[in-house]
Amino acid sequence: MTRLKKRRIAQAVKVSLLLALPIAVGASAKGVPAVKSALSGFAEADLGKGDQLVRQPDYAQDSGSDPEEDILSGALIVSQGYGVLPETRQSGTGVKLLSPLEMVSADPGPKPYPAQDQWSLDGKILRTTYGEYSGDSFFDLEGGGQVNNKTSISNDSLRSESRCLPNFTISETDEPQVLIYHTHTTESFEPFVRESYDTSFNYRTTDETKNIVMVGDAIQAELEASGIGVIHARTIHDYPSYNGSYGRSRETILPILEQYPTIKVALDIHRDAISADGVAYQPFSVQQGKEAAQVMIISGCDDGTLDMPEYMKNFHFACSFQQQLESDWPGLTRPILFDYRHYNQDLTTGSLLIEVGSHGNTLEQVQYSGQLIGQSLGKLLESIKEEP
Repeated sequence: MTRLKKRRIAQAVKVSLLLALPIAVGASAKGVPAVKSALSGFAEADLGKGDQLVRQPDYAQDSGSDPEEDILSGALIVSQGYGVLPETRQSGTGVKLLSPLEMVSADPGPKPYPAQDQWSLDGKILRTTYGEYSGDSFFDLEGGGQVNNKTSISNDSLRSESRCLPNFTISETDEPQVLIYHTHTTESFEPFVRESYDTSFNYRTTDETKNIVMVGDAIQAELEASGIGVIHARTIHDYPSYNGSYGRSRETILPILEQYPTIKVALDIHRDAISADGVAYQPFSVQQGKEAAQVMIISGCDDGTLDMPEYMKNFHFACSFQQQLESDWPGLTRPILFDYRHYNQDLTTGSLLIEVGSHGNTLEQVQYSGQLIGQSLGKLLESIKEEP
């Protein structure tokens, strides 16, 4: 029996158990500490549209390391996600998934997601859709989408590089070829579309059905439906201590890459945090009649101090992926951020950080975006598969 078949059997068993459980509303948030600023530690950066100032993701402040006792250990799950109904994929519709609002975690962890009656709605949510950007740092990709160039490399040079295909291929194998992980594992979202948000909640939870791990599950489900083996590392790296998250995620993924040299793509899945003056933004686009959170790819550049000599190969992959996403789902993406960032992107030539929505987006919006990401990535990888 192949590994992929074994994974699908395990997946089916888990889903059967999940569906046998009564459906309950979200986990209790008793004991969740109130956080006065949902955006403390965010550094301002010009990532917005036009003159609009928005917030750079808070992980830009992440540095240093912590003792081992600060690390809340997690489990490495190979090809197993919440709410996946195997063998139910139909062309163009994706894998059938349980709504995150219907998922119930057996162990929500020490920081549960707030219950419905525990939200303090004192901030305003602004629903918006980011379109094409203008300005000297932006340029269009031939196949759709844009790049936001924050480096000293000229746009003309990057435009030429953007035409290059990814510098790797995949093969016909049951071995895993994609790694999904989360440096900021506890990042969370709004429960549903509404006009206000809770400024005292820092939008982080250890409940895997309500944090960014759920988005990784959606990506994984679509890739596996395409026949691509996936490892999804669910280890928590940012709780109870936030500083040092990138060092801890590196410790998680290095042994995985060593054990599985077949892995060509390593995706660090995050959410953004776009806000200003008591307003949280909800960037979305409508795809096939359904709302999806807008997505931003971050590809790091090396200024000579980051020890990433092959950073341009990641950029090739980022541009191919961005164009595939925009070809499949016009308007889903925000421009690729190409900047002097590291984010463990030295480990493969298919390493990217992907922001799926922001804290103002809803659980169902980001889950759907995860499915669209998985479908497009599956198409892209199929197009660069080695000839038998």
